[in-house]
Amino acid sequence: AGARIAFVGEGPGYYEDQQGSPFVGKAGQLLDKMIAAMGLSEGDYYICNVVKCRPPENRTPRADEAIACKKWLQEQLDIVKPEFIVALGKCATEHLGCLNPDVRRWRGVWGEWAGIPVMPTYHPAFLLRSPQFKRPAWEDLQAIMSRMAANGDAER
Repeated sequence: AGARIAFVGEGPGYYEDQQGSPFVGKAGQLLDKMIAAMGLSEGDYYICNVVKCRPPENRTPRADEAIACKKWLQEQLDIVKPEFIVALGKCATEHLGCLNPDVRRWRGVWGEWAGIPVMPTYHPAFLLRSPQFKRPAWEDLQAIMSRMAANGDAER
């Protein structure tokens, strides 16, 4: 296993729950386009979620649910060993420990999880509802691409 970049969302939605895979619905289709626009190929990235079960009514996962699933997320990321993590949405950013309560702006602000640089950005489902935020999300992805290029193939 191994991927240069891991995309971490909050939790499975209806279609993800049905198929047992993350990001397979409309938000997943947008994420696929974002990944393609970054020039990533299938072995370059890994997609997972903070919680592994769909919360009731598709609500945002609670802290206790994220804590209960933390060991599985840790295990996934330990196996994949990404160089970078993209936190998709405020929930994923918070549960990766990259949400600074003293800073109003959370997306586009580099954080760190277990020594791995984390770029928080908007969740694709939010971008579907609010397409005016696609440009800032793309700027976040460009910041990652820039750092990936700076790292080059030296760390592969």
